[in-house]
Amino acid sequence: MVRAFITGVEGLMLNANERAFLRAADPWGFILFKRNIDTPEQVRVLVRELRDMVGRKAPVLIDQEGGRVQRLGPPYWPKYPPGAFYSTIYDINRAAGLAAAKGGARLIANDLAELGIDVDCLPLADVPVREADPVIGDRAYGTTADKVAAIGAAIAEGLLQGGVLPVLKHIPGHGRATADTHVKLPVVDTERAELESSDFAAFRPLAQLPLGMTAHVVFSAIDPLAPATTSGTMVQEVIRGTIGFDGLLMSDDISMNALSGSLAERSRAALGAGCDVVLHCNGKLDEMREVAAAVPSLEGEAARRAEAALKQRREPVPFDVEAARTEFSAMMAAA
Repeated sequence: MVRAFITGVEGLMLNANERAFLRAADPWGFILFKRNIDTPEQVRVLVRELRDMVGRKAPVLIDQEGGRVQRLGPPYWPKYPPGAFYSTIYDINRAAGLAAAKGGARLIANDLAELGIDVDCLPLADVPVREADPVIGDRAYGTTADKVAAIGAAIAEGLLQGGVLPVLKHIPGHGRATADTHVKLPVVDTERAELESSDFAAFRPLAQLPLGMTAHVVFSAIDPLAPATTSGTMVQEVIRGTIGFDGLLMSDDISMNALSGSLAERSRAALGAGCDVVLHCNGKLDEMREVAAAVPSLEGEAARRAEAALKQRREPVPFDVEAARTEFSAMMAAA
């Protein structure tokens, strides 16, 4: 029975213990990192083997944004710019900025689809402010909700046309976080009215996307005790309510230091708050086992959302890859 978590693995190929674990645990999906990437053929083999372990075309995720967050890179894959690149072009010419965002995402999708990877943890709809931690920084598409949403929509469209599902992150907003959630838990003390008109507003136009990822951030005006990932108030009232997101909701990495308690406690708290699946990234088998033991089978509304999301997988729309890459490279050179 498929279980409500997404897992990473340790290296370039599965070892015997991982194979046994994956067969027994049956995670809903997988996520790859640089530690899992060598050559195109190696990645294709790993993706096939992951799916073989669970006997289905399970979703395989990756963080391929461009800029600082790019798991695939030279010499086999091109470098892509950070999100701020699209913001700069948008400020000069809105139509050109949106075309660049869609084109860059379409090229990324082509890279991923050739490897069998069918989910990209993109777009970001985070709206950073000046005093925030730089963990978002130039990954963002701007500092206003309307521009962030417009560029995010173009990126999502490019991914979908390339046969790759987008993941909207980090709901309901990481832009004001004053700490890197890999390190500690940020607390945002902004009033709710301002959050709704800026941070949350960037996500609302993207609420129809099939997949989303939470933010490990406390919004004290709404829930002063728990980060969005483990807050029923934030998930039900804000993410599902104010923002209107009805896609499959995954936690951000459950092993990040922003969260407290054991991995089992964190996993149960995230699912109890309303996340549909838990994301665990570091590939440590003892942690993977703890998460798997703590999460239930994927069923009910979570299963419905998962099925609806995967039904949006499509064959890539044909396009001239070389012409698109030449055009995109010219945009980067001119910026």
